[in-house]
Amino acid sequence: MSAAPAEPQPAVDRRTQLELQDAELTLARFDLDDAWWLGSWIVAHSREHSYRVAVDIRRVNQVLFHAALPGATPDNEHWIAQKSATCLRMERASSLVSLQFEAMGLDPLRGWLPEGALAAGGSVPIKVTGAGTVAAVTVSGLSSDDDHDVAVAALEALREHQG
Repeated sequence: MSAAPAEPQPAVDRRTQLELQDAELTLARFDLDDAWWLGSWIVAHSREHSYRVAVDIRRVNQVLFHAALPGATPDNEHWIAQKSATCLRMERASSLVSLQFEAMGLDPLRGWLPEGALAAGGSVPIKVTGAGTVAAVTVSGLSSDDDHDVAVAALEALREHQG
C-alpha cells in the first residue's frame, strides 16, 4: 500500500519571493529621467493589457510621476498614498510588510503603522546601490499581488534599460 502523492509545493512561497526581490532589486542610479522612463513603461504596459490603474512614483515629499488611466478611480489615489507611505516608512515593499506582519501574528490595521499608511501590495521601494531607498513606485487598481508584480516588472525593465 502506497501513500497518496503529496501535493506539489511552490518552489518559493510568496514572502520568500518578496524578501529575495527586496534584497536583489537595486539600481545603479535613479534620477528624474529614470522616473519618467519607469512611469511611462508602466503606463504603456498597462494600456497594452487594458489595466485600469493609477501609477505614482514619489520621494518622501515630492511626486516624480503620476498618471491615472481610464477606469482608475479616486479610491486609487487614496490607496497610492497609503501604500507608498508604508513603503517609504518601512523601506520595503508594502506587500512584504503585510506578509511579515501576518507571519508575526500582527494585524497591520491595529496601529503598527503610522496614520495614513496601509500594508497592501503595490508599492515597491526604488533602491540605489550605495544609497538605499530613494523613492517608491506604486500601482493601484489590480489585486495587491498584481499591483506589486507590475511595479517589480517595471523596475526590472528599468534596470535592464540602464544597462
